[in-house]
Amino acid sequence: MGGFEDDEPPSKRARASSVESASLPDCFPFSKSANPLGSTMARPLPSQGKEVMVGSKGVIKEEFVRIITKTLYSLGYEKSGAVLEEESGITLHNPMVNLFREQVIDGKWDNAMVTLNKIGLLDENIVKSAAFLILEQKFFELLRDDNVMGAMKTLRSEITPLGVNRKRVHELSSCMISCSPQQLFLGFSKLGIDSSTSRLKLLEELEKVLPPTVMVPERRLENLVEQALTVQRDACYFHNSIDGLSLYIDHRCGKDQIPSRTLQVKN
Repeated sequence: MGGFEDDEPPSKRARASSVESASLPDCFPFSKSANPLGSTMARPLPSQGKEVMVGSKGVIKEEFVRIITKTLYSLGYEKSGAVLEEESGITLHNPMVNLFREQVIDGKWDNAMVTLNKIGLLDENIVKSAAFLILEQKFFELLRDDNVMGAMKTLRSEITPLGVNRKRVHELSSCMISCSPQQLFLGFSKLGIDSSTSRLKLLEELEKVLPPTVMVPERRLENLVEQALTVQRDACYFHNSIDGLSLYIDHRCGKDQIPSRTLQVKN
């Protein structure tokens, strides 16, 4: 959850967490009203009332803006993500979800469980699945800290009553006997021993369980771009690889690009 070096390339700026949406500092060089590209720039999108649609054809929902915001934070562009939230009026997460994410990152498991039930999830199975992931992390960290009694209590009185993933519960129970705490934590989480790293991984797992309207999945924009490139490749009769495709233009090979010169002859 630390800062990033200025000379690091953007692609290597792994975002420590998308928990905070920092407000724009007064010293930030771009004015809120500045519009260097003229009237073609996006305007704030009021989210009151009916759902806002963006794009020239009016078929893209405001979730598009949230996905871009998520990508900016994931790439380490904290200020840019905060500016987009402020300028568009579309927040990445509501305050309750932000609180939930903060509690997960800080390892405040009991508080996170309480907040999970306040987010407004209607599907009880989703709530239980998310609770299982949180309590499993709590279990691992208790064992890592040699708090065997605390881990056993969590397993018996919190994880087991959820009634989900019984096979996993049996695995955790048996490994308390056959594995050392360090081996258990390393073997099952496969995240290393750094709590901050494993908790970030937990957030990613929670994003897969919770509805995307609650928490935008990680790398969603990357997946959409990859899908678009795949569709272009499949629509081109003369192309069978991603090589040569560009995001700047729609791809289509001409007949003049079909190989017409012999490069090698097999005897």
